[in-house]
Amino acid sequence: MCGGFTCSKNALIALNILYVMVGFLLIGVGVYARAASIVTNLPIVGGILACGIILILISILGLAGAVKHHQVMLFFYMIILFLLFLIQFSIASSCLAVNSEQQQEFAEEGWNRVPASMHKQVQDTFLCCGFNSTNTTADESCELVNKQCCLGNSYDTNCQCPPCLPKLEDKINYAFKLCGGLGIFFSFTEFIGVWLTVRYRNQKDPRGLPSAFL
Repeated sequence: MCGGFTCSKNALIALNILYVMVGFLLIGVGVYARAASIVTNLPIVGGILACGIILILISILGLAGAVKHHQVMLFFYMIILFLLFLIQFSIASSCLAVNSEQQQEFAEEGWNRVPASMHKQVQDTFLCCGFNSTNTTADESCELVNKQCCLGNSYDTNCQCPPCLPKLEDKINYAFKLCGGLGIFFSFTEFIGVWLTVRYRNQKDPRGLPSAFL
């Protein structure tokens, strides 16, 4: 069993290296989630992005404290990591708990906040018009994209592109579930990091002076 000073030190260093990788992974997932949904300014996904950046910074603190066996660094690292565990676990749980109606509310709020140029970009990409059936005809940028949708149906004067929401629903739902699942999994590794830090702080360095522990 890994219970010695050197083993605890190496385990904590390895875990912090893993945290750096996880931080970059969370940033990548958050960027993908925002790019996939395109129009949604989702605060929960933004929270996952922030956690990834903060996790990388905290990992640097943890690596320095583990290498030097610095009590003050390890103490603040332990406290900050535990707080991050609570925040990330809460955000990830929120991602998994959001139902389809709430996802649509987030998406519609984001749609209403972005400029008209973003509306046009999304509509040209997905060949859709407006956000949902209630405001499809209200968007003036639909004129050109409607011509593309109705190329093979020029005799129908009422022809228009479908709303964008049905085409975005699957991507938004996938982004929420992906962020939530990864956030839950890696938040428990942070709890392990807190436990390792507490254990490591209470161990004496066999190569140091007896007073180095104090």
